[in-house]
Amino acid sequence: MAVLKKKKKIISKKIGKKVVKKVVKKTTKKISVVKKKIIGKKKTPLDLKRSKSNPIIEPESNLYWESKASFNPTALYHDGKVHIIYRAIGENDMSVLGYAKSFNGYNIEKNSKELAYYHKLISPVSKIVPQISYCSGGGWGGGCEDPRLTLFNDRVYMIYTAFDGWGSVRIALTSISLDDFLKRRWNWEVPVLISPPGQIHKNWVLFPEKINGRYAILHSISPHIMINYFDKLEELDGNNFIHSVHQGSPLWGTRDRLIRGVGPAPIKTKYGWLVLYHKMEKNEMHRYKLWAMILDLKDPAKILYNSNQPILEPDEWYENEGYKSGVVYSCGAVVKDGELFVYYGGADKVSCVATANLEKFLQELVHSNVTKVKSRKTKE
Repeated sequence: MAVLKKKKKIISKKIGKKVVKKVVKKTTKKISVVKKKIIGKKKTPLDLKRSKSNPIIEPESNLYWESKASFNPTALYHDGKVHIIYRAIGENDMSVLGYAKSFNGYNIEKNSKELAYYHKLISPVSKIVPQISYCSGGGWGGGCEDPRLTLFNDRVYMIYTAFDGWGSVRIALTSISLDDFLKRRWNWEVPVLISPPGQIHKNWVLFPEKINGRYAILHSISPHIMINYFDKLEELDGNNFIHSVHQGSPLWGTRDRLIRGVGPAPIKTKYGWLVLYHKMEKNEMHRYKLWAMILDLKDPAKILYNSNQPILEPDEWYENEGYKSGVVYSCGAVVKDGELFVYYGGADKVSCVATANLEKFLQELVHSNVTKVKSRKTKE
């Protein structure tokens, strides 16, 4: 309520030889500030809770390979620790992959950062920036982008977007023994390009176990779920490729243009395969949001449940102040002590984490099911 205070002020004014005294009433208003109440959407168990430590990984000027950006992390949980591989960009604008470790999933262990991988066709210390017709996340120099880790028995597989040295953006597959990975001996296998030349592909993931006795790679969720199966991953030898949806394919025009692609590798649950994916909304085409679906365990081309709301939206400053505003982009998720830890990039510059109680998250996803992505089985 406004409080009015009246004060009297006497002003003397000399007119000729007479001094006239005039009483002036001065009113001072003290107005209380009423804060505007912001009414947001009701929180549900599907809404991921951001860590107060965000961003958990930031670029460091003293590290030549990540002086500009450190984002789009993937993760692996083993032996009570979370091991993170993330995309980094240094002074030469080339994308490489860094490593960091966390004991609690939220905070990065001091001095655990190091360069873990670079695409074998290009050295990360090269001062020559190759000319390419595609750029992403502030990096013009190519290299390797947006890794997805999958722990398969005693081997760690990694799928990533790769610049092949000739102007084509493709999908690459490499692997390393779990023992070497944990001991940070970066003896990665020579990468194999598994998508055809002359096409742009992103967001492919390997399932963490065989499905019906075969390896499975999910490579598209729009216009329908597309999965290729292999008896051995060695079938992908650099001459045999996975053919997916791309700009020159007949399916390109039928896709949902709001869907950007899969996030982390699928997580097995009692309800089915949990798959997180990126999608925009019609009224906010400039904002990447994270959504969730559950696929059938035996036939993952079949969608069982799909979220009716985003599970994470780019609302915080670190998701808007970077190379691309309005972006949350996840490449990794792990389950630790019953909690779902989702690792994601903010604004194409930093790495963050958000969590949810896994069981409550899954139950809400099952009961709030909305299916908008078509199911279809594709084998090779």
